[in-house]
Amino acid sequence: MSTSDASADHDIPSGFGTRAVHAGQEPDPATGAVMTPIYQSSTFAQSAPGEHKGYEYSRVSNPTRTALEGNLAGLENAEHGIAFASGVAGIDAILKGGLRPGDHVVTTNDLYGGTFRLFKEVFEPYGLDFTFVDMTDLEATEAALRPETELLWVETPTNPLMRIADIEALCDLAAANDADVAVDNTFASPFLQQPLSLGADLVLHSATKYLGGHSDLILGAVCTDSDEWAEALRFQVKSAGASPGPMDSFLALRGTKTLHLRMERHCENARRLADFLDDHDKVGRVRYPGLASHPGHDIAARQMEDFGGMISFELTDDRIEAAKTVLSGTDVFLLAESLGGVESLIEHPASMTHASIPPEERREIGLTDSLIRLSVGVEDIDDLRTDLDRALAAV
Repeated sequence: MSTSDASADHDIPSGFGTRAVHAGQEPDPATGAVMTPIYQSSTFAQSAPGEHKGYEYSRVSNPTRTALEGNLAGLENAEHGIAFASGVAGIDAILKGGLRPGDHVVTTNDLYGGTFRLFKEVFEPYGLDFTFVDMTDLEATEAALRPETELLWVETPTNPLMRIADIEALCDLAAANDADVAVDNTFASPFLQQPLSLGADLVLHSATKYLGGHSDLILGAVCTDSDEWAEALRFQVKSAGASPGPMDSFLALRGTKTLHLRMERHCENARRLADFLDDHDKVGRVRYPGLASHPGHDIAARQMEDFGGMISFELTDDRIEAAKTVLSGTDVFLLAESLGGVESLIEHPASMTHASIPPEERREIGLTDSLIRLSVGVEDIDDLRTDLDRALAAV
């Protein structure tokens, strides 16, 4: 595979699990090693000026990263996969690679806090314009579009309110207005949702989360079928230097090999915990798209293979103090930011992952003081249920 095109390996059988294990990878030709080696080298020898074996400098490309990019492209059924030092580095590259001052972006009003911060505090001062709307409302989204709108930035399910946006319908809106669509697919992972097949131009992952799956790396990825976008994104990697190291690339490759197995357990555990919470007298609203009562349930059932491992819920006692009592009362659920690892995590968006969103704006979109977000891991369901029940009993 060339260093400039980590495209999907179309000789790999179409089954997702097979692609997860094999796409983008071959046994090492020098040793026969089954796992892609960690090419822990910053530079590569040249036989003459400009004559090399495909690699010059690891900021631009690295063999371990090339294998990962091919694997990620295979998982999303994409022509190109481009890896970044983090998920937000991938977002940064999309905005710098495809937009210019004066361009307009429409995005969801319950955006991940780190993306909100990047949009408002980094790119808005440089002349990009952002409109935040409820993207589950197609009429409101269409009304937000302008002649200068270049991009729709979509999260689905959203973080942390678990809203479900209709990707195909949003792509139709964008196409009618000559705008591109980028979908943050972190919560779903490519095992559950493949936005390119629904019309999206770009798919963004914080590979730190489900793709890596073990809470031991920071890495991002963008997948696309567009040669133009791929070239622009690779230019950003080369010029701005937001490239992941070979060790993190190796760890991500290790993680994707079991993605399909882990996601099945994440989804199973989350479904059972959502039912448990939905019946609990200390719990108010449960936000999980697998519940028939969820307003986006039908859309999620249509565009996702399953409903994921993320749950958020509010307490009947909607005070931050009540939330903190629950957060401090779990043993199996660890109080920590991030998500998508094999271990279960619990966190408080208003004071942790979404603290960068002003309080009045949080409350306006429904991010209440008692909202708690769960990343449901792969532990035994009885232990997870008992752990939450004990913490809720203290409220």
